[in-house]
Amino acid sequence: MNQNVGGFDRLLRAALAVVLSVVAVAAAVEGATTLAVATGLGALGAGFNATTGWCGVNAACGFDTTGE
Repeated sequence: MNQNVGGFDRLLRAALAVVLSVVAVAAAVEGATTLAVATGLGALGAGFNATTGWCGVNAACGFDTTGE
């Protein structure tokens, strides 16, 4: 699995993961289960991309932002 996410893109994904995590927790506290699960899964995906530097969608589309 070669890295295909880097630079500013990786930083944005990390920030998005944090924001989505906060929204997921707030939604769970308010009882909005569907929103909590959806944003929680989004946070996991963005966090995975930021941590590993690999994105399946980027790989499928042929995008590589590691040179940025």
